[in-house]
Amino acid sequence: MASVAQLQPEPAPVVACTISRDVQNFDLLIEDMEAELGESWGDLSFGDALAFFDQPEAAALEFVAVAVDGDDEASLGQIAAVVKAAHDKGIKVILVADQISPAGLHQLLRLGAEDFVPYPLPEGALHDAIERLRRPAPPAAAMVADSDVPGPAQPSFKPKGDRDGVILPVHGLAGGVGATSFAVNLAWELATLSKTDAPRVCLIDLDFQYGSVATSLDLPRRDQVFEILSDTAAIDSDAFVQSMLTFNDRLHVFTSPADMLPLDFVGPEDIARILDMARANFDYVIVDMPKTIVQWTETVLNQAHVYFALLELDMRCAQNALRLVRALKAESLPHEKLRFALNRAPGFTDLSGKNRAKRLAESLSIQIEVMLPDGSRQVTQSNDHGLPLAETAAKNPLRKEIQKLAKQIHDLNKAVETARK
Repeated sequence: MASVAQLQPEPAPVVACTISRDVQNFDLLIEDMEAELGESWGDLSFGDALAFFDQPEAAALEFVAVAVDGDDEASLGQIAAVVKAAHDKGIKVILVADQISPAGLHQLLRLGAEDFVPYPLPEGALHDAIERLRRPAPPAAAMVADSDVPGPAQPSFKPKGDRDGVILPVHGLAGGVGATSFAVNLAWELATLSKTDAPRVCLIDLDFQYGSVATSLDLPRRDQVFEILSDTAAIDSDAFVQSMLTFNDRLHVFTSPADMLPLDFVGPEDIARILDMARANFDYVIVDMPKTIVQWTETVLNQAHVYFALLELDMRCAQNALRLVRALKAESLPHEKLRFALNRAPGFTDLSGKNRAKRLAESLSIQIEVMLPDGSRQVTQSNDHGLPLAETAAKNPLRKEIQKLAKQIHDLNKAVETARK
């Protein structure tokens, strides 16, 4: 006859823990932990966590999820000690943050947190973070073999700070207006203006969440980008340039980070340092901006020579253009730097479309200075192949217009430099 002890199921081993001031403040985290681990997880306070890490049971932990919110800022030192202790014990840390300042987030990530997910948790975000933690590191032999495989090259020039580059941000006024495609192709056209004496061009993707410059040029996202953004005060031009990748040995690209980051992860001073280094080492700096207006948008606008605002012939873009101009004027910002570009503009024979574009400009009291024709499916196909239009559809009307714009920009810049001399 089986004993009573044999009839009792053994408790599931605890392989993960949440660590927080009060886990009840993170109900979505509780639900996701139960969905991922069943009963194989526990909960600790910040004070209990440090003591638990010294117990033999801590050796079985696969990871801990440290959950913090704005009210925890006052005890950030204790939380940092927990993250560091877990890292020192070889326990992986997922940071779950709700309304914590960029400085606090930066500090905790630098102390050893392997991954970060925002709270409220997006659908599947915790599952994806756990999968990344569980992904085995490539064996040493594979890493050696991979190093022999040619990939995107790093910049080969030595930064000397001998340039005074032109900064050209590109800002889409609504989703899907083609801002990134325009930025990528404009950068490539500038970088290939001449086979022998082409300007040095860099393309910076400042959309830390949905930036797709890397995808459009089939480039990997590098960990060095996160390191640069984490501590811009500690880097110099050499580190900044070496964090870039080159596309076809002509265009230098600073991609968006591999993982999503809050747009306020960096401040105006950080963006100013990045733009200063880029401007000192490149002739043209194309900046792909997020659609959201953030605190450092003003920094980019102030440093820009021309600020391209892309829109389409629809009501949402018209309303957003009106809001943007009104906001810039209210803050006494240099709204005159805006250059409105109409993507998918009406064709030569589309008189009705041209009249609509004219009425749009008049109603908004703006001037549409760049008319970009519809590149049709070739634009999407080019992006999917990770190549600029010049490489896949050289005769595309959109490519020809961007090529003409790049030449105009370069000629104007040369004329200004000549006048200065």
